[in-house]
Amino acid sequence: MTMPRPILPRHLARHMLAAALLSAASGTGAVAQKAADLSGVWQTETAGSTVRIARCGGGYCGTIAATAGSGVDAQNPDPALRSRKLVGVQIMQAGTPNGAGFEGSLYNPNDGKTYAGSLTPKGPDTVEVAGCVLSVLCKRQTWRRIR
Repeated sequence: MTMPRPILPRHLARHMLAAALLSAASGTGAVAQKAADLSGVWQTETAGSTVRIARCGGGYCGTIAATAGSGVDAQNPDPALRSRKLVGVQIMQAGTPNGAGFEGSLYNPNDGKTYAGSLTPKGPDTVEVAGCVLSVLCKRQTWRRIR
């Protein structure tokens, strides 16, 4: 025995159709909209270093390309690494997409600590980099693309 299908009132059917069309339209818009590529060389906010950002897995990684000062990782918690050159050291791993940007970790050679980090594009040549403790105490920097 087959059960008769319930008949929806017209106004409810129209609302469901409108919701389905809106959902489909917003989904295709998100797929069609391509995010900017953040790969390149970026100047840190304090102009003390440049960082090369490149694709890495599903996100981005950042490696020090140039730095001012002694150029060694003097604050590293591992005594064996305190004399290594900072140029070439990966300081950012932001491989998890999160809304408008990417999340991961950020190593700060100024204090030798690794923080929960994020990388968020703010324009074609501007990104915000944040390092956070307990997800609430964050320091943010705006980096500018130099090439």
